[in-house]
Order: sequence, then structure tokens, then C-alpha cells
Amino acid sequence: MIVDGHVVLASDRVIPREYLEEQAANIHHRLAAHGRGGNRAAVTERLLAIHSDHDADRLVAELDAAGVDVAFLVAADFSHVSPRATPPDELARLHDRVCRRHPGRFRVFWGVDPRAGAAGPEEFERTVTGYGFAGLKLYPPAGYSPSDRRLYPYYEICAARGLPVLTHTGPGWAPLDFTYGPPLLVDQAARDFPGVNFVLGHGGVTHVEEASYLCAHRPNVHLDVSQFPSMLAADGWVAHLNRLFRSGINHKIVFGTCWPSYRMSTTLPAVLAAFTSDGVFAGVRPSHQRMIMGETILRLAGDPVAATTPGGHQ
Repeated sequence: MIVDGHVVLASDRVIPREYLEEQAANIHHRLAAHGRGGNRAAVTERLLAIHSDHDADRLVAELDAAGVDVAFLVAADFSHVSPRATPPDELARLHDRVCRRHPGRFRVFWGVDPRAGAAGPEEFERTVTGYGFAGLKLYPPAGYSPSDRRLYPYYEICAARGLPVLTHTGPGWAPLDFTYGPPLLVDQAARDFPGVNFVLGHGGVTHVEEASYLCAHRPNVHLDVSQFPSMLAADGWVAHLNRLFRSGINHKIVFGTCWPSYRMSTTLPAVLAAFTSDGVFAGVRPSHQRMIMGETILRLAGDPVAATTPGGHQ
């Protein structure tokens, strides 16, 4: 079984349009530097077209083609930083409809923001109860630390229900604040809530040393490797991931792609084929490969599949 622990619904109802426009500007700038800039408006139009998969039909077709059995949809709350953001309750209904349209293919990490006030934790609990979402999603570049005390009522709910917390690390959408990206910002919360499992989104790609030592020394801190195709490494992401997978923390590592971030340059089957190559997993035991490719995230999310998979680890 292959489980992608970090995908996003490619929809401008999920990602505010101005963020996509900024991403298109960045893509155009990079292409122009190589003499292939072309028309910026055309780049923007193409990127917006990619983000019209509101029902995830295209995403499911890509998962099928790549051999991915289950994927975790990550839904961030941008309602406090973007006037174009879809309201959280409407976003919850959208993701629930996607899960119902494609039974068994998706689970959801639901986004919250500490600025929602006292009503926020109540709404989160209603959402988890009503829709059966798998955990909590944080996007600190929106303007807060994952150890913000206003998040603690959410963590109490996660502790009581056995829900993991996926927190973004590293840079984010261009208009936002990257100073909240370092993984170490989760340390206080991880210490205060030892019964809650925290996953450092992109922790195997940015701030890797910091994320790795947190995983090595905090029993409840994990990382995912989503966005690995954009890894800034002189010898490439294959060599980088192989080093990471031989560093002794494979029981803490979650496979993820952040698909469809790379639809403009590659395909998901190509990404999966490269990831599962001998180069990435050279010298890595099969039991560790199984943990990375699905067992760990299913265990953290409380999925019974993880408990019955041969060779599963705690």
C-alpha cells in the first residue's frame, strides 16, 4: 500500500487566487531568467486552469495512475489573511463532498487558525465529529506560532481524540510571513502535549537538520518529505532523501508529495517512479520502506490498516 500523506485539492476555492497569481509571477520570473519567460498572463492562466479540480476527479485519476491507494488532503485556513479565502465551514463541506464522491481515497487534515477565538475549538470538534476528518492542520506563515497558547484548546481536543497535528514548516505562499517557518517553533507545544503527535510538513525538505533532531529527540514529533521535487540540494533530491532515510529516524518519516504542486513540470506517476527507485531506498530495509510509504501515517491517524499490516512498527 502506498499512502500519500500530503496532497492538496487543486482548487481556487482552497487556495486564494492572489496566492496563485503570486506563484505564477514567481514561475514566470524563473523562466524569464532562462530566456523562456513568454507571456506572464499565459502562465497565470495555465496555473489557474490547473486549480479548477474542485471535485478531485483529476486528482484521483493521477493517484490511480501513480499507484497511490490513499491520500491525505491538507486544507489550510486562510480566512484570516486573505479576503478571497473560502469560509472554513464552506471549505469543510467541500472536502466532505470530495471524500464522499471518492469513497476510501481520501482523509483530511482540517485547518484552523488561533485567531478564530473561543468559537474555533468548538467548530473544530463539530467538524471532526460530523465529517470524520483525520487530524488538525496548521499553516503558521499565516501569522502565528504552532506553540501559540491560543491553539492549546485544539490540542486538548486532539489529545482526547487521538488526532495528529500536521503543521507547515519552511516557506509558504509568497504574501505570507516566512519567519514562522522554522520547525523548532513546535517544540513548546510538543513538550506541553506529549500525547499529541505532531508532523512537520515539508520537514524532510526545508530546515532538515532542525526537523531531524526534533524527530530524534521528541517521541511525538515526526516529519513528512512533501515537496521533495523542489529540494535545494547540489546533488539532487534522490541523494538527499537517501541520506535522510539512512539517518536513523525512518519510524518518524512520512511519504508525501504536496501534489499537485508540480503539475506544470511533471506527472505524479513520474514522481512516484523516481521516488521508489533503488537510488532513493538504497541501503534502506524493506520494513523501513513500508513505514515511510504508509504505515506510519496510518498509525498516527488511527487507521486500523496500520495495525494489521505485516511488519508494522510502533
